[in-house]
Amino acid sequence: MSALNNNNNNDTPPIPKDIWAIGLAVFFTNLSSVMVRSISAIYMKTILGAGSGMIGTIEGIVEMLSFLMKMMSGVYSDYLRRRKFIIILGYFFMFLSRPLIAAFGNLQAVISARFLDRIGNGIQASPRDALVGDLAPKSIRGACYGLRISLGTAGSFAGAVVALGLMFWHGENYQMVFWLASIPALLSVIILATQVNEPKITENHVTIATTEEKKGRHPMHLSDIPRLGKPFWMLMIVVGIFMIAQLGEPILVLHAHESFQLSGKFIPLILIVYNSTYSSVSYPAGKMSDKIGRINMLIVGFLCLLIGDILLSSAQDLWIVFIGIAMCGAQMAITQSIFMSLIADSVPKDLRGTGFGVFYLICAISVFISNAGSGFIAEAMGERYAFIASLVIGSISLIALLMFAKKISPKEKLPISA
Repeated sequence: MSALNNNNNNDTPPIPKDIWAIGLAVFFTNLSSVMVRSISAIYMKTILGAGSGMIGTIEGIVEMLSFLMKMMSGVYSDYLRRRKFIIILGYFFMFLSRPLIAAFGNLQAVISARFLDRIGNGIQASPRDALVGDLAPKSIRGACYGLRISLGTAGSFAGAVVALGLMFWHGENYQMVFWLASIPALLSVIILATQVNEPKITENHVTIATTEEKKGRHPMHLSDIPRLGKPFWMLMIVVGIFMIAQLGEPILVLHAHESFQLSGKFIPLILIVYNSTYSSVSYPAGKMSDKIGRINMLIVGFLCLLIGDILLSSAQDLWIVFIGIAMCGAQMAITQSIFMSLIADSVPKDLRGTGFGVFYLICAISVFISNAGSGFIAEAMGERYAFIASLVIGSISLIALLMFAKKISPKEKLPISA
């Protein structure tokens, strides 16, 4: 795998091949995950006879468990000073879930597979993003995170397309899709094991490599909380507010279907538009943040959210809805890569896993509030009002970003006084 030069300037380092390898592994994992996830709920309900309440409860439990594992694995990757082994372990769990759901066509197997998949996903997420920060040269860190997210979202897009194609051409053969999903999952494990080399993590610029030096350490110290730094905690306040403004895929689908009578067979177009925009914008946004500054690029992302909410809440034609959905994909592409870059920039290297774990935990809480709140608003008043609520909360998050900008990124030159 060759590195990619960001421009013709010899002073700009290339993206390391290890980060390309991580991105490729994420691509195959997401491809596999979406192949399974996109049809598993329908499989459970129509083939295995599970009720909607049971499916929703299972999904809620496994997602919360996944976020808990993200927090724990991030902390332990800092404690062990090793990230690659934890990432491979998570990916291996995800791989095991594919043949499990394919081989045993019963509800217990599907539930067990979902738990394995989401536990594996949680285990690998924080150490993976911390490892990208460890490997990325500081001058192109935004581009590195943008590339990782772009390849991951491209995998999600490809997984949806592959699953739809297989189901269409092979007469809804669920088991075949589950078996085939095992192949990219296994490829991701092989790529990580053979193509990624992790650097040794240091504390105060001293490599911790011996058992004696590790003696007496614990996975988490209370002293680590202030060590994460004021810029990190200011950023987490902004993240917490901003993620409450995020509306999930169900609201987008319901808005297009109920307000504009979009046929069920065309519903996948919503995810295709969303994920294709997400994938295509992530890398350029991260790269641009290396040049114009993280906060400046983050402001652009926040504005994309507000524009998307305005379009979705006021749309009178379906094509405007799809433009709004594209804006939602763009804002997620911009903000997620910049959030990760800011965490890697501000948090001490030996606490990066912990930092990403806290980030994912805050996102989980905010997304839960968002999903519950938007669902209630949509049911009581209509989907348009959910987008209006998102617009209000998104505006508050932008104000918070401008207020805390200097504290989050003290050295960055801002376009306005904050």
